[in-house]
Amino acid sequence: MITVVAGILMLGVLVFIHELGHFCVAKLAGVKVLKFSLGFGPRLVSRTWGETEYLISLIPLGGYVQMLGEGVGEEEEPLTEEEKKRSFAEKAVSRRMAIVAAGPIMNLLLPLMLLPLAYMVGVNVPTFLNDPPCIGYVIESSDAANAGFHAGDCIVSVNDQMVTTWTQTDKSLIPLVGARLHFSVDRQGQIVELAVPAENGSLEGLQSLGLMPMRDAVIGTVNAGMPAQKAGLEVGDRITRIGDEAIDSWYQLHNVIQQLAGDEARFVVHRSGRQLEFDIAPQKAESNVWLIGITPQQMMEQRKYGFFEALQIGVHRTGELIDLTLVFLRKLVAGHVPADNIGGPIMVMQIAGQAAQTDFSTILTVLSFLSIQLGILNLLPIPVLDGGHLFFNLVEIVWRRPLSLRAREVMQQIGLGLLLMLMLLAFYNDIVRLFLQGSG
Repeated sequence: MITVVAGILMLGVLVFIHELGHFCVAKLAGVKVLKFSLGFGPRLVSRTWGETEYLISLIPLGGYVQMLGEGVGEEEEPLTEEEKKRSFAEKAVSRRMAIVAAGPIMNLLLPLMLLPLAYMVGVNVPTFLNDPPCIGYVIESSDAANAGFHAGDCIVSVNDQMVTTWTQTDKSLIPLVGARLHFSVDRQGQIVELAVPAENGSLEGLQSLGLMPMRDAVIGTVNAGMPAQKAGLEVGDRITRIGDEAIDSWYQLHNVIQQLAGDEARFVVHRSGRQLEFDIAPQKAESNVWLIGITPQQMMEQRKYGFFEALQIGVHRTGELIDLTLVFLRKLVAGHVPADNIGGPIMVMQIAGQAAQTDFSTILTVLSFLSIQLGILNLLPIPVLDGGHLFFNLVEIVWRRPLSLRAREVMQQIGLGLLLMLMLLAFYNDIVRLFLQGSG
């Protein structure tokens, strides 16, 4: 419940910023704003200040700004000459375009304020991201496993581009989704050449290929009431052996626990220079995964930056997130990214809600990412979206006259149909993730 409420609040912030852009530019352009609503459907709360009614509506999945004359040709009563001066439809096409574009532009500009603030407050960064791109585990039957990667391999270059950190390697893979990948890896001092066929996974970098970073089998948390806690394992314990099998990484630990399938085994751990032994039997979770109730130690470090450095990094990161979103859309249209990567409002609220329960800098970072996605989505040239209205305005500039009402109605119906199909797909993917895949 907390996750849902937090998700709605964070989504509300993004919608408010978007609609505020439309509202402010409409006011500057001399257009009368009739309603400013957060949400759709029946009103929950409303109040009128000046000439505008401000509402909070029932369905928290968007919002709208209703302007005088926005539905020109469909008004029940014709506008007076005085009202026409403040009508959206009567304004010059350049002003109408500015009003329409202001919403998504506000979403794209918001991270330029939020991200520098996050970097000044301090961001938690996984330490492995700046480590050399050395492989800790190769997922069985993955593209990487089929290509011949081994645990311990260190990536030297991707498609002849030299890489030195895990982050740099992930970034180099983003524009290569859908292309054949050629890796040079250092394997115990020898350079080995490996090739991966055209990658059709998500934009998760090395992980989408089946490559995981080095992660020691050190316990980060112990869940109360679970087998590990009952046996006496503690945070900071390093598991070195289960039964007759030596444990070198967290991934190997997970696999061995699954292989036990509930059978009791002896766990050997190192604790403060001592070697201890515990007999533990995993228990089965609802997701059909065998667990003993531990999570890995998160190797994180907090970094804080001064104002000017935070501003520079924030601007750069904003550009990266915009580029990542555009690459995702391009690869999705080209068929290189599966459609099941599309997420809908449920996933957005899940992401936002989970972030809202962490630290302040994570909230700001997730808000920035979602704001960019919302801004770019609204700029797509689909009737009903802001991008569709901008397209109509561009046609008006080129033809020197607006499209006929009938033409706009037909295109809007087509656009609405496409948008509904996209939303149905997104909702389907959300439901599959939520109810069929489980949390693991």
